[in-house]
Amino acid sequence: MYNRKQCLSKLGEESCFLWGARQTGKSTLLRKLFPDSPRYDLLLSDEYGRLGSHPSLLREELLARPPGRGPVVIDEVQKIPALLDEVQWLIVNQKIQFILCGSSARKLRRGGGNLLGGRALRYELFPLVYPEVPDFDLMRALNNGMLPRHYRAENPRDMIRAYVGEYLKEEIAAEALARSIPAFSRFLEAAAFSNGEVISFQNIASECGVSGPTAREYFQILEDTLIGRFIQSFQKRPKRRVVQSPRFYFFDVGLANFLLKRGEIAPRSEAFGKAFEHLISQELSAHSHYSGLHYPIAYWRTSSQFEVDFILGDHEVAVEIKGSEQVLSHHLRGIRAFQEEYKIKRGIVVSMDPRPRKVDGLDILPWEDFLKRLWGGEILS
Repeated sequence: MYNRKQCLSKLGEESCFLWGARQTGKSTLLRKLFPDSPRYDLLLSDEYGRLGSHPSLLREELLARPPGRGPVVIDEVQKIPALLDEVQWLIVNQKIQFILCGSSARKLRRGGGNLLGGRALRYELFPLVYPEVPDFDLMRALNNGMLPRHYRAENPRDMIRAYVGEYLKEEIAAEALARSIPAFSRFLEAAAFSNGEVISFQNIASECGVSGPTAREYFQILEDTLIGRFIQSFQKRPKRRVVQSPRFYFFDVGLANFLLKRGEIAPRSEAFGKAFEHLISQELSAHSHYSGLHYPIAYWRTSSQFEVDFILGDHEVAVEIKGSEQVLSHHLRGIRAFQEEYKIKRGIVVSMDPRPRKVDGLDILPWEDFLKRLWGGEILS
């Protein structure tokens, strides 16, 4: 079992939502953190049936239980939005603590669900990250992705195919109220080709045969269901003309590999560079949340094609990702241009270099060295 960085720190006696895409390990984590808690798993058909028909059963059962048995865990809470009215009553009137676990708040909002009006904290669980994995294997991570079952599998392709077919193309398409699952499937493939790139909604709409507003809505669904995330353009007092459209990343590099029909990723290939950048973006997103810093992550690109992959929060730490085994002067053009425009606190190039270096005030860090420093609290200090 992995020792997850998400441990619901600062929860105390508060209730919370724990959101995360399917198979990130939410249920496993909650069983470890709260082994003795009462548990309602709405993926079980009998549990779903009885509570869906009579949500008041939750209140009646919890009023009858002995006190002091820990928080009440409800898994896949978005499946029965009406339960949240009962949850709110029990929080307010009986001071019962709840851990409400699910893969998306979108279904709750769409169904008029009660998100408890600020009475519950919000946590998120991401795919595995570097410090959670003993003997971390970079090439396994880039090829398999970081969902727990996929990472440790010898041949994860069939698992990822099932994940895409049974979850993304059915459940997520249902979130879109899409009449045409094939259209949504074409959209997923078009979105995959834009993974890590600046998004042109109109171009993607044309490729998958839907309107521009529909393409935007599909992207919003992927973000709401935690299947992907936008990274906004850094536009703080720009002197140069900058690209303003967001970039988009799927939540897991293994999923993007499958949708892009990539073969095995090998060092020094173009696919390696793209997957390497994607993996670092996953680490940054998870670190922003797990660390409690919640720093925004942006990218910077000018109309003249100077670019920095990630700008971390108001700290203005610029991070460029290079899959090269030796960072050379021409690899630094983008981050140097950013230095000219902004007084940054730190500039870092993450690469396959064997040892850390310092070049013109920029840190050249081997990928593992960077991740150790990131999770050790040395990058954003």
